[in-house]
Amino acid sequence: MNKNELVSAVAEEASLSKSDAQSAVDAVFTVIEGELKKGGDVRLVGFGNFSVSRREASTGRNPQTGATVQIPARNVPKFSAGKGLKDAVNS
Repeated sequence: MNKNELVSAVAEEASLSKSDAQSAVDAVFTVIEGELKKGGDVRLVGFGNFSVSRREASTGRNPQTGATVQIPARNVPKFSAGKGLKDAVNS
């Protein structure tokens, strides 16, 4: 499912126009992204948790040349599925 299909499904499920559903989906993504940028997390009970994890700097290798490459430290987004989502997928 891509974003357009998600918007269509939300519009149908919530009895909204596609433009209202598009605004709602965009707003949810914007709020989650904004909270993660601030270093916070978003907890949706029964669905899952969005958080930020710190990945430390490391040394890697270029597979073509074998030369060592410094990989800088960075923050990465993380999602952990909640029990309700896990149960829904496995039933």
